Amino acid sequence: MNTRNEQLLQIVNQRKKIEVNELAALLHVSKVTIRKDLTLLEDQGLLQRQHGFAMINNPNDLKFRLAQNYDIKRQIAKVAAANVQDNETIMIESGSTCALMAAELAQAGKRVTIITISFFIANYVRDYPNISVNVLGGEYQPDSQVAVGPLTKAMLANFHTNKLFLGTDGFDTQFGFYSNDIMRADTVQAMVENAEQTIILTDSCKFQSKSTVRQLAFNQVDTVITDPQIPTNVQDLLQQNRINVTLA
Repeated sequence: MNTRNEQLLQIVNQRKKIEVNELAALLHVSKVTIRKDLTLLEDQGLLQRQHGFAMINNPNDLKFRLAQNYDIKRQIAKVAAANVQDNETIMIESGSTCALMAAELAQAGKRVTIITISFFIANYVRDYPNISVNVLGGEYQPDSQVAVGPLTKAMLANFHTNKLFLGTDGFDTQFGFYSNDIMRADTVQAMVENAEQTIILTDSCKFQSKSTVRQLAFNQVDTVITDPQIPTNVQDLLQQNRINVTLA
């Protein structure tokens, strides 16, 4: 995504709905160029077009979360993807930054096998023949588009990978990382048991809230990849708990 497209996406996220003509004027380009840019962003699932307007996605849709802090998440995704080798098999839980990481691997042409609980991620990279995806079954959660529960955990027992990538919904200085869903948190625990390294991908704003369900304690996490806006005291705390912190 070029700088103009990032600016365009930021404007749409701020305004929620804006005329195509106004976007063209704000960005000092033709309406033809703006329409091409909007087509590209819509194809990536980052916004919607409707009768001469550009607008944000449904806030309950995963695509809406994908568009929030997009440039930061994409930079985190790039750094994470650089840690994956050609012909490697990895586990990915779910979440918008993890989806962008899968896309980075796909676009880089790396031959990677992904084991995931996320139907969204599987669909997000469906057009790339270099990416092989194994989606685990289980109880389907429509909002997050993931499989969770006992069946998912039973299937996980058949897999083992060197790296597990996942997102998080919140953080607490006493316990560690939090989720907003108890079933997903339980499934994450099973994924951690079947991976050598657990790597959390998150923008720094997640360190400002605790969320509701305990996800992972400090000693269950090996690496956090985040942006430079992470509070200094949090970065120090993570490193004191032997967690590698990589700033994207």
